[in-house]
Amino acid sequence: MATHITTGNFGENLAIKWLTANGFEIIEKNWRYKYFEIDIIAVKHHKLHIIEVKTRNAASIGLPEDSVSRKKFKNLQRAADEYLQKHPEYRWIQYDILSITLHKNNEADFFLLEDVFL
Repeated sequence: MATHITTGNFGENLAIKWLTANGFEIIEKNWRYKYFEIDIIAVKHHKLHIIEVKTRNAASIGLPEDSVSRKKFKNLQRAADEYLQKHPEYRWIQYDILSITLHKNNEADFFLLEDVFL
């Protein structure tokens, strides 16, 4: 398996643990609509959170969240629109980016960008 896929999967598993520890209830992981994907769908304080997880090694150039482009965000919105069509019970929605930086000592830094709009 490619290194970036392994890192991404590892990051998503860390993200679920971190989000759960910080009061989020995980509803879906890797939810797909056609060829679009939402990494994590969670609920906190009666609000639906559409969460894009970006993970990089500390040695990488740039911050993980910098790799979320307008195109990626628009695709995330398309998937979220479909999810909301199937789950109309959610009235409040928020887009978040969870940035995870992995260090050589197996520690990770988490940075949650909340209520993102690109």
